[in-house]
Amino acid sequence: MQKMKAAIYSSYGGPDVISVSEMPRPAIKDGEVLVQVHASTVSTGDWRMLTMKTGDPVLAIIARMMFGLTKPRHPVLGSAFSGRVVAVGNGVTRFRMGDAVMGFAPHGAHAEYLAINENKAIVQKPAGVSDEDAAAMPFGALCALVFLRDFAGVKPGQKVLVTGASGGVGVFGVQIAKYLGADVTAVASSQNADLVRKLGADKVIDYKQTDFTRGSARYDLVFDTAGVTDFASVKPVLTENGQFIPLEFGIREMRQAMFSGKSGKRIKIGVNGDKREDLETLAGLMQRGALSAVIDSRYGLEDIARAYERVGTRHKRGAVIVSIASHLALPRAAA
Repeated sequence: MQKMKAAIYSSYGGPDVISVSEMPRPAIKDGEVLVQVHASTVSTGDWRMLTMKTGDPVLAIIARMMFGLTKPRHPVLGSAFSGRVVAVGNGVTRFRMGDAVMGFAPHGAHAEYLAINENKAIVQKPAGVSDEDAAAMPFGALCALVFLRDFAGVKPGQKVLVTGASGGVGVFGVQIAKYLGADVTAVASSQNADLVRKLGADKVIDYKQTDFTRGSARYDLVFDTAGVTDFASVKPVLTENGQFIPLEFGIREMRQAMFSGKSGKRIKIGVNGDKREDLETLAGLMQRGALSAVIDSRYGLEDIARAYERVGTRHKRGAVIVSIASHLALPRAAA
């Protein structure tokens, strides 16, 4: 049986519960491809799965029922990946040996190899895009695309405010809102003001100096990617039919969404489905230079616990990259 290195956790907790060790390489089934993972990311989603910190005790119970009540059902975390197809199963038609690919899997990307069905969220990596940039995109960009285009229905000329604009989802929220034709206001620290302007923000609010919920500006959409506000606080700055869409939500927001109606000031919640078609859209935007990755820091697989520590600060700027393939090994990230 062939082996591979993987970051494994057998209990919920902090980064200290993660260890890098050998485990069997996944066997592919009909319709699946085996990807040698070159780069992955540690996202806030991965961090939540590790710690089971959801911000809502009821949702925490639901999450444990879904993913493992007393211990994780799947020992390898990691969703976003970029790499190379090294084996194809029977019936595979979309990929060939050696194809450079990127994608988003339910779990298992923090390992040297990943098996995934060819019809899931896996696409050809755009030519000229690095493995790191490709891996940085799926988590945040898929979320931003679905929330802004589909849930909010952003239209040209609308005024959109993005909180956490320099974070893993926020950097793509700014770019995609701008791509959809919106006038974009980014909420970020002064240290990240130049970054979000470069990404397309028309205005920047320094959250350390100004509370946008007390300002005079009105927005058609407030996209809260950082869990820093709530519907009651945002209502005064929404337009007559303005929407509040929080990326992080609990039972309170679910109840509010049920009763906020289809017109007037309202809150919408949802979870993106990680569709292949959406990933193809994003790959096309990257290929044309309309979407750029932002990388906070880089770690080797052996240092993945430190990558989780960085994400746990909730102050990362863009994506935290994990280099996995041996030929892409990186020096240890600076402390």
